[in-house]
Formats: sequence, structure tokens, C-alpha cells
Amino acid sequence: MGESKPWRYSKKLKHNQHHRHCWLWPPAGSAAMGKGQRRRVSWSVVCGVVLFALGLISLFTGHVASNLEWYSQKLAKHRLWYNKVGGFGHGPIDIWKSKSSKFYYGCSERSPHYAPPVQEPLSNGYLLIAASGGLNQQRTGITDAVVVARILNATLVVPELDHHSFWKDDSDFANIFDVDWFISFLSKDIPVVKRVPDKYMRSLEKPPYTMRVPRKSEPQYYLDEVLPTLLRRHVVQLTKFDYRLASDLDEELQRLRCRANYHAFRFTKPLQNLGDKLVMKMRNMAKRYIAVHLRFEPDFLAFYGCYYGGGEKERNEFGEIRKRWTNLPEASLDGEQRKRGKCPLTPHEVGLMLRALGFNNDTYIFGAFGEIYGGEATLQPLRKLFPNFYTKETLANQELQPFLPFSSRLAAIDYIVCDESDVFVTNNNGNMAKILAGRRRYMGHKRTIRPNARKLSALFMQREKMSWTSFCSKVKSAQRGFMGEPDEISRRADFHEYPSSCICKKPFKLSDLDNNRTQTATKATLKAKADSKYGCNEEDQGVNSTTQGITIDGVVMNDASSSPSQEEKEDDDFLAD
Repeated sequence: MGESKPWRYSKKLKHNQHHRHCWLWPPAGSAAMGKGQRRRVSWSVVCGVVLFALGLISLFTGHVASNLEWYSQKLAKHRLWYNKVGGFGHGPIDIWKSKSSKFYYGCSERSPHYAPPVQEPLSNGYLLIAASGGLNQQRTGITDAVVVARILNATLVVPELDHHSFWKDDSDFANIFDVDWFISFLSKDIPVVKRVPDKYMRSLEKPPYTMRVPRKSEPQYYLDEVLPTLLRRHVVQLTKFDYRLASDLDEELQRLRCRANYHAFRFTKPLQNLGDKLVMKMRNMAKRYIAVHLRFEPDFLAFYGCYYGGGEKERNEFGEIRKRWTNLPEASLDGEQRKRGKCPLTPHEVGLMLRALGFNNDTYIFGAFGEIYGGEATLQPLRKLFPNFYTKETLANQELQPFLPFSSRLAAIDYIVCDESDVFVTNNNGNMAKILAGRRRYMGHKRTIRPNARKLSALFMQREKMSWTSFCSKVKSAQRGFMGEPDEISRRADFHEYPSSCICKKPFKLSDLDNNRTQTATKATLKAKADSKYGCNEEDQGVNSTTQGITIDGVVMNDASSSPSQEEKEDDDFLAD
């Protein structure tokens, strides 16, 4: 045996080791260390880990403290929506109004660092645009033109409207919009003039130089490609100006878009007065009403290769119409486009969707549409589901006569009545549907319903194999995320439909929770009534039970057990044009 160390030396050694190391037992059966040995870890490492952890905790708590209001609002909204309101598809909600809309408002103010506009004499030149398409497509183009003029430091000339497209309307800007208001409202953003000054026009050897910009062009493209030409020629016209500016811009330019779209456009007095009069007629008949915007023209359906089961007659008609476009690919017209959600719901299907969501047949509806494929026979099932069905033609009588030759002016009247409705419903994703959806979000998130076409089309094809109660449940499940709620986000969202940069959250107040708790308690005492209003109570919906199924307004819904679909929300931008 070796000589043993004195006990004092051994005690001192252990004392020093205790102060310099932390002892950790290795895993059982470890071959790396001898039996009974302990692994030594430097105290500097331990201290470093502890300090790092404390730093992370401090950083997190500091972030939460500095953003306490934001986190409180998010948590409150979550509680309100799911615990109190009961998220859509999970319990009764108010189908007429979003309960969380009170937490948001439209905001498009200029920032403190927003540069004042260039004065007309000092601008880089005069920008003319030739709008394209129907009224709402042209409105989108004009909104973007305002932003482009800001990017180029140019003077915008009041735009020319499209007189040559499918719509064949010779209305000018001044026939539809208040020109003086348009110019004055935008004066803090860009200079706008009614026409190019004569001295510039006389100096031009040729008509203004024209350019066509690629669709969805970035601001840098305008600076690189359009600005040099504008500086050289002083006057440039951009032709077929629709969707020629990228959807995603910086916040200042997005807010300018909102100021232009939601504030700078005012309809002329004749149009606004007639629109207001029709709204008043609807309000006199009912406290609230739905506006339904339908796109079901033969050209529209044929262009997208839709088929609705009309046999060879329908296929031949749509096939002939498709020949008008030489660049369209061959289409089978076999219903595949409907299954993919690329085709609009029929008027009848829109009615069934609304009844399944909970709107009773005594609901008042204003219909906005042009030519309907199949005419009155196609509309009749919708009218039967909702007998209180009105249009501008049935409400206005002789007052509408001066506007009948002008499709854009008629579209403006529809726009006014739809915008003022309590609920706006569309069967398509066209320009009017997008621009109104965006405006209604900006103006307080008024209820806006767009169908989840992919899921609903498949559901309608199977509707005769299920009970009405099951059908209701599946429709409500399919429509989660398509009811115009503030938190709906589309992966491929167009800014004109989802003006997210112009939607702000209101400061959170504890009183909001208290008020909502009171409202919820009241609803709890009336649960049966609430469930009935929601639309799956067969007696309230006018559903007659039979031995083999359920009949609603002549449609047999066979009794088949089925559970509500729990599929995830889909964001299909179907029928984008």
C-alpha cells in the first residue's frame, strides 16, 4: 500500500475542489468514468449558463412589459371570440354583425414624416391613364394611378374611363364621380388637374406618348422605366391601366391607396341621391337587409369553363361563347372547374347557403346583378327561398330610366345600396366583390359573406343524401373564415380586398369584457331561441318532415346521419379577374 496523505492535507484538497468545481453524477453504467467517480464542471460554465438564462428571462419580461397593451388585447379578443361568442362553427354567433368588429377601425392618416406633395409647376410631368374594364375595375386602376403619380412626383390628369370594352359605356369620370372633390381631397398627396395645360399640348408634335406597364409592377419599375420617359416628354399616358401596380407596397403608399379609394371617390349627386333613396326604401320595409351580388352572366360562366348540369345544350352554348377568346385553352365543361371552386354558386345555391347559415325566409334581400344565365327561371328558386326580394329596377321605377343606357352608372347605384346593407353576400370574386369587401372592412367590418366555393360546391352536389340539420352544420363549418371577421387573412390576399395596412386596433378596455359578459349571460337564458335563429331548427326554417326525408322549399333533403365537417379554412381566390 502507498503512503497515505495526512488528513489535514486531504481535507484542504477537498475544500479547494469544492470551491472550484460542481460535481455531477455520470449516467449509470458509463464506461468513460470509473465507478463512483464524479464529473467535474467548471463554475465559470455554470455561472455563464445562469447569466444567459437570466438574460433571456429579462429580455422576455421586458418585451411583454413594453407590449402589455397588445398582449392584453390579443388575450381579450381570444376570450371574447371563443369563450364568450363561441367561434363560428362551434356555437351561435350573430349572423348579422361581427362581435369583434368593435375592436378595429379604418386608419389611413399620413405619418408625421410624410413629405408634402410636389407643386404642379415643379412636378416631373403630367401622367394620363386610360382605365380598363367595368366601373369597379376602373376604380381600382384609378386608385393605383394616384399612388403611381406619388411615386413619380407627377401631376395626375383626371383619368379617362373605358368606352370600348365589353361594357360599351361612354360615361366620363365627371358623369360618375365628383371631380372637384377628387382633386381637392388628394391635394395633400399629389397635384391633380382636369386636363393637360394648353401650352404643353401645343408643344407636342404628336399625341401623348403611350406606354403599357406589366401587371403588378413594383414601384422601382416605374422609376426605372416610366420616369425617364416622363422627364423627356413631359406628358405620358399609361394604357389599359388595371392591376398595373404591385399589391404589396410600403405602409405610406398603402395608406394613400386607402385615402384614394375610400375617401377621394364621391358619386355625383344624381347617382348618390337615387342610391340613398333605394336604401331608404329598403329600410322602410325592414330594419335590416342583405345585399346579394350575383355574377351569373353566360360570358362569365363560359370564360371560366363552368358547367352546371344542363347537358349538351349548356355545353354547346358555353362552347360557342368561348370561341370569342382565341387564347383560351380547350375546356371539357364537365364540372371539374366547379369541384375546384373556380365557378360561382348558382342563385339557388346562394339562397340555400343563407338559409343554412340562419337567415329566415322573411329576410329582406336587395339583388344586384346583370344578365343571369337562364333568366328568371334561374332566379326563381332564390326568390322562393326569400320572397322579400328586390332590385333597383323594382324599387326605382321611372327614376331609373335616365341611367338605363349606362352600365357604369347602374353599377354605381348597385354599389351604393350594397355598401349600405347590413350584410353583403357575393357568389364571386370579381372586382365589385373585392372592392366592396375591402371597403366594408375599412368602414367597421360590416358583415361580408363570400362562399367557400370549393367546399360548398361539393356539398351541394351531395345535399340530397343528408338531412337538413346535417346540411346546416356542414355549411357553417365550410364557411368558417369566409364570414368577414376581422381576423380573416388570405395567403394570396389582394390589398383592395384586404386593406390590412389601413386596419387598426382600438385600445383595449376592461369594460369591453364586462359588456360582453353581460350580453353573453342574457343569451344563455335564451339558448333555445338563439339556436333556432341560427338556422338548424327545422320548424323555424319552414322544413317539413317526411317519412323519407326533409323538404325545404321543394328540395328533398334525405335523412342521412352526418357529422359536421372540421376541415381547415381555405383561402381560395376563385374567379379572380
